[in-house]
Amino acid sequence: MTAQRKEIRVALIGFGLAGSVFHAPLIDSVDGLRLSAIVTANSQRTAQAMSSYPRALVFSSVDDIWKAASEYDLVVVASPNRFHYDHAHSALNANLHVVVDKPVAASVQECRDLINFSQKKSRILSVFHNRRWDNDFLTVRRLIDDGTLGQINRFESRYERYRPETKANAWRESADAKDAGGLLFDLGSHLIDQACTLFGDPETVYAELNARRPGAEVDDDVFVALQFACGVKAHLWASSVARIKGARFRVLGLKGAYEKFGIDPQEEKLKAGILPSSTDFGNEPESAWGKLSAPVGNLSFDGKIETVPGAYKTFYSSLRDAIWNDSEVPVSPHDALRTMQIIEAAVKSSSTGNVIQLEGVRV
Repeated sequence: MTAQRKEIRVALIGFGLAGSVFHAPLIDSVDGLRLSAIVTANSQRTAQAMSSYPRALVFSSVDDIWKAASEYDLVVVASPNRFHYDHAHSALNANLHVVVDKPVAASVQECRDLINFSQKKSRILSVFHNRRWDNDFLTVRRLIDDGTLGQINRFESRYERYRPETKANAWRESADAKDAGGLLFDLGSHLIDQACTLFGDPETVYAELNARRPGAEVDDDVFVALQFACGVKAHLWASSVARIKGARFRVLGLKGAYEKFGIDPQEEKLKAGILPSSTDFGNEPESAWGKLSAPVGNLSFDGKIETVPGAYKTFYSSLRDAIWNDSEVPVSPHDALRTMQIIEAAVKSSSTGNVIQLEGVRV
């Protein structure tokens, strides 16, 4: 960090999975960011936060942040989904920059309101779509950008797991619309964001949303099909009842194809307490590499290729630069709005059985 740069003071709201496993260690690993405060009402998490981040103040109420808003520059909202809108709006109202964990809000209208309010307050609003920096997605993006696969015609992407029992009293399993529960909002938002990052705004949406598990109140088995103007058809799956998992990515182009199994290792490393600054943090073993079939020069290549290292830290280093230099934010709120519009269209498609036409992102 140069002497001319002011350290960015960060207040983190929420210290559950998102706050403790993802945001706190990533923030703490980026030069120029200082984790100054953590908010959690849970006594066990309070003790964990104080032990892991002794330089940070730990509060039990978000009101403590608003009362001392001048002590902070950035608020990261990692609270349960139903609080995203209120916490983000309050932070903007206190003239603070804001990052919201996905989904940014529980509805398109709430997302629009936050975008308009951030513009009114001249504050940054970004959304933590960290899966843009998964190692497998970065590899797919490189293969598409450098033309290795040629014109893409089909894109398949999956987040599948096997959790055949529901969790009692878990907000992610709640049918209350305010909780934005279910896999479409949870894993589906990542799948949609990744597809749109590659191919732009889709023209149509078709979806099948099902609650398969006994007692399930929200979707736990999801299929979404997106049609893009460039001709790409994207098929996206998210499931809690997939005992045998399909390929994480299968991308078919006119010149080549790429298939990748497994999941980016960064989350598991964070859960294990491995710091983002550790050597080889974003790397995976050769046994996990994906398969490429494509022409290389005058030869035909069929075999494994090295996966691009994952880079979750890039979100926060890019955000730091956006605050310092007024450069582009790592994830535009308009991209998050697009994802929300697709989610709402998917819900409509599933309930009616129809293909839904989209008209582009409108704030």
